[in-house]
Amino acid sequence: MTLLKNKKSFKIISLIIAAVMFSCVLSSCSGSSSDESKKLKLTNVSYDPTRELYQKYNEAFAKYYKSETGEDIEIVQSHGGSGAQARSVIEGADSDVVTLALAHDITLIEQSGLIESGWIDEFDNDSSPYTSTIVFLVRKDNPKAIKDWNDLIKDGVEIINPDPKSSGGACWNFLAAWQYALNNNKNDENKAKEFVTKLYQNVTVMDSGARGATTTFVENGQGDVLIAWENEALNSVAEYPGEYEIVTPSVSILAQPSVAIVDGNAEKDGTEKLAKQYLEYLYSDEAQKIIGESGYRPSNKKILKTFSDKFDLNVDLITINDFGGWDAAYEKFFDDGAIFDEIYNG
Repeated sequence: MTLLKNKKSFKIISLIIAAVMFSCVLSSCSGSSSDESKKLKLTNVSYDPTRELYQKYNEAFAKYYKSETGEDIEIVQSHGGSGAQARSVIEGADSDVVTLALAHDITLIEQSGLIESGWIDEFDNDSSPYTSTIVFLVRKDNPKAIKDWNDLIKDGVEIINPDPKSSGGACWNFLAAWQYALNNNKNDENKAKEFVTKLYQNVTVMDSGARGATTTFVENGQGDVLIAWENEALNSVAEYPGEYEIVTPSVSILAQPSVAIVDGNAEKDGTEKLAKQYLEYLYSDEAQKIIGESGYRPSNKKILKTFSDKFDLNVDLITINDFGGWDAAYEKFFDDGAIFDEIYNG
């Protein structure tokens, strides 16, 4: 009987120990889950051609942040046509920061109430940590002998170019072409409109974003010339050596992608401080070098000069200020019923 009691007592004690151990395991798992849920996450909604840039930058920033705070962070990237990305944020897409192709797209988000006014002065260089310009990408040996904008309106030239209604890069493209036409027609806007109309009549594929246009030209083999961001053209030449050439037109434009904190979302997510650090670090020497290596022009002039073998630093670039700023440019060219709609739908 005593032995039976002892066996029962031993069994009960064993069950108690097992229950305690199981409880500890659950507690440990729960603690791990809790720790994981506390891990900071940052979402960057960006435009098409910055995918590779931010893959490299996010890794560098995460290491920097870990060294400074001891904390791990998760950075989520989202890419698409800049105008479409801006609309997605306005319509509720979760984004702590935006890094878009032009200031106008960020202004639209500001007007929705998600970004505080004055965002353009929050970071250096009008909140543009890097710039780019517009070039032509042609096939090996340039079979259509494309040297400047006027060659794009010739019969038989097939152009690949994104849609200004959804792509920020396409807006820069349009403005550069318009300015070329003005310069060569004594500032006659009617003749400029005729020129750009002929150019768009030669556009055979108009993708929604710049990366889609690059894919159409490079991977799908369509078209004779791609009107492209400089970084897209540089990356294509590097990825497919001997297959493509870059042509820099006589008139191009200083394209200034802009960055901003989406204040309404960052406040909700508790990421205000992290978002500011994320965008500030874009101006660090490490980030500026990554920017140059990725085909964008660093805003740091000293670091930019170290990439003089990659970029034509002597090209004459017009700016958005030559068009009265983005509000004026959109009203004249890109709003519904404006010049682009007239020439494309007319």
